Amino acid sequence: MKKNYIGLWLLLFVAFAAFAVASTLDEIKIGPIELKSSKIADRLLQERRLDEAVDSVFDAETADSRDELKTPAPLDTASKVILFIGDSMLEGLSPRMADYAAANGHTLYTVMWYSSTSERWGSSDKLRDYIARLKPDYVFVCLGANELFVKDIKEKRDGFVKNIISDIGVIPYVWIGPPNWKPDTGINELIAANAVDGAYFKSDGMHFDRAKDGAHPTRSSAALWLDSVARWMPLHAAHPIKMAAPGNIKGKPKRIFVHQPDEK
Repeated sequence: MKKNYIGLWLLLFVAFAAFAVASTLDEIKIGPIELKSSKIADRLLQERRLDEAVDSVFDAETADSRDELKTPAPLDTASKVILFIGDSMLEGLSPRMADYAAANGHTLYTVMWYSSTSERWGSSDKLRDYIARLKPDYVFVCLGANELFVKDIKEKRDGFVKNIISDIGVIPYVWIGPPNWKPDTGINELIAANAVDGAYFKSDGMHFDRAKDGAHPTRSSAALWLDSVARWMPLHAAHPIKMAAPGNIKGKPKRIFVHQPDEK
């Protein structure tokens, strides 16, 4: 009788192992039966690619800043009012940020200014007005995608990048760099040079699945992009906050503000 139980447990173990392996494959055929992929392998591969890219993009330009943060800053466990501003990249990033906010007790406000640049934000009162109105404890910025190919970028945009950071003031922030699809003329270097140590996340060099326009990450790829920012924060951010993985939790911003390209 004991041998029969051992045989049964062995059979169950083998069956479970076979199922686990099968779930990571694109498809399996057993005679006339075809088992479709669960897509687990695709997601795991993309997450691994993004994690590897996060490490690889810390090139010689940002190595000094990274060295200064060898000892991680203490995690701020308080619930935050988060202000997330930027261009159309927020269409993909904001929904995932809302999931993190819901899972970690934060309140999220999103301000999406289509086709905006550092020049538009840095020459406008919008950021100061939103900060005064919403009183955020933390600011996320995603700008630069519309400035990848501006000539003489430092001379033309340095003052505006400085204005944005000055408007944020003493509020902790993270500036998420643009998801380059081609080499830029210096916008990433410019942002990194102005941001405080541990407040710039370099996205250039990461792998993204792109939408039909070839520039915007797909919604699923943008979610993984934000996941990478969340995993980067505890070891590298100057002021890390609670960003535990949300799992199946779905959230919504408390409010989304949308501005059109021609607004002042």
